[in-house]
Amino acid sequence: MTAVPAFVWRESVKPLRKINPSIPYQVSNPNLLVIGSLVYCDSDALDHTATEVVMACFLNNRKTTSISIPNVEKNDNVFVYEIMVQIADIKWTVNHRYNDFVELHDKLVSDHGVNKDILPPKKVLGNKEPAFLEKRRAALEIYLQNIVNFLQRAMPRELATFLDFHRYDILYLLQDWALHFFTKGDSLLQMSRHFTFSPLVLHAVSERLKQPCPPLEILDKRLDFSHVLDFCCQLTSITIRGSNIPVGTSNIVPNTLPLELSVFKTIEKLHLVDMLVSKIYSVGVMRDTVMSLNVNKVGLEKLAHVLLCDVLHKDVLYSGEMHNWKKVVEADFSDNNLEEIDEAVKLLPNIECLVLNNNKISALNNLTSLPHLIRLCLASNRFVEAEDLHTKLGQIVHIDLSQNNISSLRGFSKLYSLESLDLTSNQVLDTPEITHLCTLPCLENLILMGNPVAIIVDYRVKVLEHFGNRAGEICLDNEKPSQKELDTNIDTCLILQQKSVSQTMSPKGIGKVELEDVNPTSALANYATEA
Repeated sequence: MTAVPAFVWRESVKPLRKINPSIPYQVSNPNLLVIGSLVYCDSDALDHTATEVVMACFLNNRKTTSISIPNVEKNDNVFVYEIMVQIADIKWTVNHRYNDFVELHDKLVSDHGVNKDILPPKKVLGNKEPAFLEKRRAALEIYLQNIVNFLQRAMPRELATFLDFHRYDILYLLQDWALHFFTKGDSLLQMSRHFTFSPLVLHAVSERLKQPCPPLEILDKRLDFSHVLDFCCQLTSITIRGSNIPVGTSNIVPNTLPLELSVFKTIEKLHLVDMLVSKIYSVGVMRDTVMSLNVNKVGLEKLAHVLLCDVLHKDVLYSGEMHNWKKVVEADFSDNNLEEIDEAVKLLPNIECLVLNNNKISALNNLTSLPHLIRLCLASNRFVEAEDLHTKLGQIVHIDLSQNNISSLRGFSKLYSLESLDLTSNQVLDTPEITHLCTLPCLENLILMGNPVAIIVDYRVKVLEHFGNRAGEICLDNEKPSQKELDTNIDTCLILQQKSVSQTMSPKGIGKVELEDVNPTSALANYATEA
């Protein structure tokens, strides 16, 4: 039996609180206790977890904000002061010349009541001497600390921009985006209803949504958060492109930032790239609106990890229809680490096109529950054989199994709805394997280039021969048969017809059979079998 965490037994000022098991807290947290389907947490621990922010927030961390100028550097014969900003655990650097300080100070004096005499004066002679530079560095450090302390209740935008708050702080970053959408939002939406976000921006939006009212009185309405919300609500397609590289000079790593997507109300196409899907703790209404879902290069090991990303227990059996992605007809999970098609694929009940290229899949599973699936792409996986595919697929129309290691085509012989088959760069050795495909009535496109069979002399003619009088309908390796190939095919069919006729006549010449009564396709198939 698992030991009960110590906080359950100790006396605590605050009682234990029951929390929703769907909230994405780590069960491995020593401050969490799981009893059945309920999760209990020490109140103090829960308060800390719920308010933990992995991006700068000056508004909530004024007392833990520090400003320093540790270095002076010479850059292109100009001396630059390196400013270190730290808000709680988030820190970054920003470089400025002395002239930048003068320009900032003039604005603060004229618009925000800062004493004009507190900025270290400019020196014309000897301003490059080490002793002077060190003295000015210390004085500028004190200057910045004083004005940040003086203006911390309502930090002017000029000062926030000077310190790069608009790049790393939740509030000021969103003000910057609000101004961007206020000035350019309409033109952006006229050109396209698609927009690419970083986890940094969406994390800032997610944190801001938790605040019940505006944190500060913003006099400039262009900076209002509503402009961000309005723009997001009008989008129909978004890409979230993550990164493991710290943002700018900070220690903020985009892929470590939790985020939610409830701000998007009309998204039809969702594309996730190079990010951690485990950081998405709510998809909002997207299960009811998204029609095209692309999840690429995210290290996905199970489909459940993305389709149930906002559910604590990723169990399809207990998730219910409420977690179905009801409108998704196209899904692309290429370039991941999938080793199987797990049961979570059932959460896409209306899927028509499923792309799983560049994974580690070696078998087909859980696809019989997808009645609308007509296109399946499994290029660059680990298939060695494809047996009895008709028992694993429904009315499939297109299959792409290029760049695998398949040698036998027997498993395709009963896919009677199949129209297109791509087997580029597999291990098909000889033309007799084509006999398993020549009876498929709907097959029109066949790609075998890159297989050993493709280097056989007269490869195209020998493959087309197996389709008999349907040879003209087959597009082989993206190329329709030439007239010469068709003529050769006709000659071959006539020879096989004559051979078939001679075999069906009696020894005494009784039982004459007309050539047109013989099916050339059947004759060719019999000939191939005998061979």
